Amino acid sequence: MSKEEHFVVIGAGHAGGVAVQSLRNFGHEGRVTLIGDEATLPYERPPLSKDLLHSPNDSDFQLIRDADYYNDLNIDILLKKTAVSIDAETKLILLNNGESIHYDKLLLTTGGRPQTLDIPGSELENILTLRTIEDSRAIEANLNKGAQILVVGGGFIGLEVAASARMRGAEVIVLEANSRLMGRSLPAEASDVFLKLHAENQISVRLNQSVKKFLGKNEVHEVATISGETIKADAVIVGIGILPETNLAESAELKIDNGIVVDEYARTSNPYIFAAGDNTNHFNPMLKRHIRLEAWLNAQDQALAAARTMCSDLKAYNKVPWMWTDQFDVNLQIAGFTEKWNNFIIRGDINRRDCTGFQVEGGLIRSALSINRPRDMRVARRMISAQLPFSESELEDDDIPLRDLLKSAKSK
Repeated sequence: MSKEEHFVVIGAGHAGGVAVQSLRNFGHEGRVTLIGDEATLPYERPPLSKDLLHSPNDSDFQLIRDADYYNDLNIDILLKKTAVSIDAETKLILLNNGESIHYDKLLLTTGGRPQTLDIPGSELENILTLRTIEDSRAIEANLNKGAQILVVGGGFIGLEVAASARMRGAEVIVLEANSRLMGRSLPAEASDVFLKLHAENQISVRLNQSVKKFLGKNEVHEVATISGETIKADAVIVGIGILPETNLAESAELKIDNGIVVDEYARTSNPYIFAAGDNTNHFNPMLKRHIRLEAWLNAQDQALAAARTMCSDLKAYNKVPWMWTDQFDVNLQIAGFTEKWNNFIIRGDINRRDCTGFQVEGGLIRSALSINRPRDMRVARRMISAQLPFSESELEDDDIPLRDLLKSAKSK
């Protein structure tokens, strides 16, 4: 690496914040610039749908690092600046203020943008999505006791917002278009646990239900559903997933397919441009195919891999996917590749919300979940990564510690 090389990171979210400090850790001595369109330094996103909605202050707002840290590493940070295009031939980034920045190597950590509903009335005020600290503050401002809150989407974010709103005393209704909550990630048995949890906390969940149109004058006041029901709403929070942010990648003529296509080293189709985080569709060596993830750990670890690659120290990103959610007093963690749960083995008591479950294929654990058992999940992730056969009967036996099963499997 030359001390004259300028490494630029576009996107000051979690992945971007991790990447710039990692570039220094892996030995880059040239210029490092981080460009972000928000007004704040990189910060932790998970509290946005949890702790920050529980209380009307920012005491749980967490910067990844403070300004002094970046200054000490001689990292230039450009906030409230939006990159609008990339000329890959000249290696120039055009900003929204007309300024151009030259790079030698470029990392895109632009994340994703919330999906919205393109239906009548969607332009009304108080129809909100959640991605940034400002989004979280806007939602929190509506969570008054007795407020009528409608959440569209029964996935992780939607249910976390619903739980937070209910804990603030709001009246909450959740509309989910599919037949199960968190249906893309959970087996039916676990989905039922969360349906009951929200019902116990006086949240009305309507499955197989979606919005036909929003009603109101300037602000939304009612929501009409496809079944003909009209629901009063002081605010609507739409949590139906995100779309990978690929506009800049398209301007650079990178390969796009459900995100920016990268290999296990975070390399794009251009040898001088790299990508990491929610905006990527990355090759997973364990699966031997590309996958796109929307998770905190993926943003962090893929950013580390990208920084390492940019510093010419190749190490494949080959981590087991992992994510978690906290809703009321229940902690759910999921690891692995959760496309299907057709051989779901449970240890513990799922009805008491105290269990660990496994999806087993050909003796190998493909995915795992834990409900209020975080210690089990730490071992389960290692069991998935080991790619060793396990006895289904022993996995089900709650009297045998998982760490003993893993130790035994490794010794064979």
